Amino acid sequence: MTSPPSLSRGKPVYLLAAAVMASAMGFIDSSVTAIALPAIRASLGGTLATAQWVQAGYLLAVTALVLVGGAMSDRFGVVRVFQGGIVAFMAASLLCAIAPSMPLMIAARVLQGVGAAFMVPGSMTLVSRAYDRADRGRALGLWAAASTATTAAGPILGGLVLTLGGEGVWRVIFAMNLPLGAGALWLLARHAIPDQGRPGTKVDIWGAVLATLCLGAMAVALTEGEALALPAGGLAIAAAVAFLWVESRLKAPMIRLDLFANRQFSAVNLATLLLYIGLNGVSFYLPMTAISVWHITPLGVTAAFLPISICIALLSGRAGRLAERIGFGWPLTLGSLMVALGYGLIAHFAPAQDFWHLTAPFCLLTGLGLALVVGPLTACVMAAAPESDQGAASGINNATARAAGLIAVALMGRIALWSYGPVSADMPGFGLAQASAAHTAASSLAFAHIAATCGVLALAAAAVSAFGLIRRA
Repeated sequence: MTSPPSLSRGKPVYLLAAAVMASAMGFIDSSVTAIALPAIRASLGGTLATAQWVQAGYLLAVTALVLVGGAMSDRFGVVRVFQGGIVAFMAASLLCAIAPSMPLMIAARVLQGVGAAFMVPGSMTLVSRAYDRADRGRALGLWAAASTATTAAGPILGGLVLTLGGEGVWRVIFAMNLPLGAGALWLLARHAIPDQGRPGTKVDIWGAVLATLCLGAMAVALTEGEALALPAGGLAIAAAVAFLWVESRLKAPMIRLDLFANRQFSAVNLATLLLYIGLNGVSFYLPMTAISVWHITPLGVTAAFLPISICIALLSGRAGRLAERIGFGWPLTLGSLMVALGYGLIAHFAPAQDFWHLTAPFCLLTGLGLALVVGPLTACVMAAAPESDQGAASGINNATARAAGLIAVALMGRIALWSYGPVSADMPGFGLAQASAAHTAASSLAFAHIAATCGVLALAAAAVSAFGLIRRA
C-alpha cells in the first residue's frame, strides 16, 4: 500500500512545532480551568451548576465530536481541518477572556470544545504525515513528551498568574491561547502542504448528533433541578439506544461496536471509564474546595498536583515495559488499588481541612498509582485490537476517557449538592468563599463524599482489571 504524501514543505520540525503549540492550547486549557474556576465564579457569579457547565460544556463538545473530527480530517484534508480547529479554538478563547457573564462563558467553552475536537486528532496525524517512517516514532515521542510537559506546566503557570494577579486575572489565562494559536497558524501557512483529503470518506453525522444529545441530556439530568432531571434522563437513555442502533447499522460508524466483542477491549475500556471518572472528579472539585473553602492559594494547589504529573512522566514508560513481561492486568489492578487508597485517605481526612499534611501527601500516592496505569492501559487497548483497527480502538478509548470527565463533573456535583444541604444566608453553596464555620464544615464534608465516591470507582476499576485482564493458568 502506498503511503500518503508528506504534508511538509521543508523541514518537518516546523510542523512538529505547530502541532505542539496547537496541542498545548488544548492541554493547558483542560488542566488549568479547574484551578481558575473559583476566580471565574467569584468574578461572574453563578451557582454550582453553572460552574459545572463551564467545564462540562467543553467536555460535552470535545467528547461527542472528537471521533467525527478525525473523519473530517480524512475527508477534507488534515491541514485544512487542523487549521479550522485552531481558528475556532482561538476565537472561543478570546470570547472566554472577555465574557461578561456565566452564560456567555459557557457558550464560549462549548465552542472551545468544538475547536479542540477538530484540532486534537489532526495534531498527531500532522506529525505522522510530516516525517518519514524511519523518524516517525521519535517525532511522535517528542510530541507526546511535549504534551505531557505542557499538561504539567499549565496548572503551574495558571496558579502563578492567579496567585500573583488580581481578581480578574483569570482572563489572561484564556488570552494566552491567542499567541500560541497564531504561531501554529503561521508555521502551517509557511511549511505545510494542504492535502486534498478523500472526498468519498463517510462522516457519521447521525452518530455525532445522537452522542451529543445523549451526553448533553445526561449532564442536564445530573446538574439541574428535579423538574428537569427525570425528562432529561429519559431523553439520554432514548438517545443512547438510538445511538447504538445507528452505529450497529452504518458502514463507517464513529464507534466500531464489533471491537467490544473482545473481552480484553471491553474490560480495559470499562476500567478506563471507572478510573477516569474518579480521577476527574477529584481533579475538578479538590481545587474548588481548597481555594475557596480552605483558603489555599492557586499556586499551592498546583504544587500539590505536580507530583502526579512527575510520577506519570518518569514511571509510566517503565510500567509499560513491566506490563509487557507480566501482562497488563497486574499493573492496572495494583495501580487502581493505589489510587483508590489515596482517594480513600483524602476522603477520610478532608473534614480536618489540613491540606498540606492530610491531603497533598496522598496526591503523591495517587500519582504513583496512575503511573502504573497510564502506560499499560494504552498498550492494552492497542493489543486488544487487530493492527488494522488500532486507530479506531485508540479513538474509542480516548473518547471513553473524555466521556468520563463529563460524567465526573456532573455526577460529583450532584453528590456535593446532596451532601452540602440547603442554601441559606450563612450557607451560600458548595465551593463558594464564606467565613461561616458551618459552611466550611459542610463544604469539606461534601468534598469528602466526592473523594470517597471516586475511591470506590477506582476500586471498581481494580476489580474489572483483576477479573477481566489478569491471565489465569
